[in-house]
Amino acid sequence: MIRGIGVDTVDIARFERQLERTPALRARLFTQAERELPLASLAARFAAKEALIKALGGSAGLGWHDLEVVRDADRAPSFAATSALVEALAGSGADRAHLSLTHDAGVATAFVIVESAAPIAGMSGVGGTLAASPTPDGPTPQQGSETT
Repeated sequence: MIRGIGVDTVDIARFERQLERTPALRARLFTQAERELPLASLAARFAAKEALIKALGGSAGLGWHDLEVVRDADRAPSFAATSALVEALAGSGADRAHLSLTHDAGVATAFVIVESAAPIAGMSGVGGTLAASPTPDGPTPQQGSETT
């Protein structure tokens, strides 16, 4: 059951100017592993973090490093399962976050869907599922859908 949807778009040139004006911003927003990525990928990750905050309905209890974007072996992005993020997801009634990223034509965009495998009480006959529930051998709860 979908618990929240978030989207964010970042102007890459404007983001670059912000990073140049405030050098400490890179370390504040991104983990060490994320900081090594090219500018467009950083902008996409910032958009992902903002989109996740929107999908969760706020950022209470979360820091920027709690929202690390990682890639799997196929380069699909997802959020690292930090303890703060797992707690925030549970607090919103969710147990997974789906992430899609793109960057082109000077902008980076991220879409996040926060969902729960369990239906919302009182809504058992409404709608279907966005994706199959993970199995022990299947995708992780935070599996992504695009690469960047």
